[in-house]
Amino acid sequence: MSTIVCVPVATDGSIDPRWGRADRVAIAEVGDRGIEKWQEHEVGWGRLHDAGPEGQHHARVATFLREEKVRAVVAHHMGGGMEQMLTRMGIDMHLGASGNAKDAVTRALGR
Repeated sequence: MSTIVCVPVATDGSIDPRWGRADRVAIAEVGDRGIEKWQEHEVGWGRLHDAGPEGQHHARVATFLREEKVRAVVAHHMGGGMEQMLTRMGIDMHLGASGNAKDAVTRALGR
């Protein structure tokens, strides 16, 4: 069975260290043999982060994750409020990621 993972991605393919302010994220479908599908999305969270109250931004992120059926997030770090939200959503977090985003996803999921 595959796992749907979301990861913030910089333009050079590396982990964007800004999870909640990422402008681009990838949705990866990861199976027993590694990444089976990879699709990048322009989310503009960096631009939208301060456009309203924090709760509005968290709701925007939560809606995206629900729509994409995300079960895990691989990121460098995130704020405590975001961690609490993902925990409530039942989404696994793999923090401390760096380097190439695809490699970080496969390392985090042990595949």
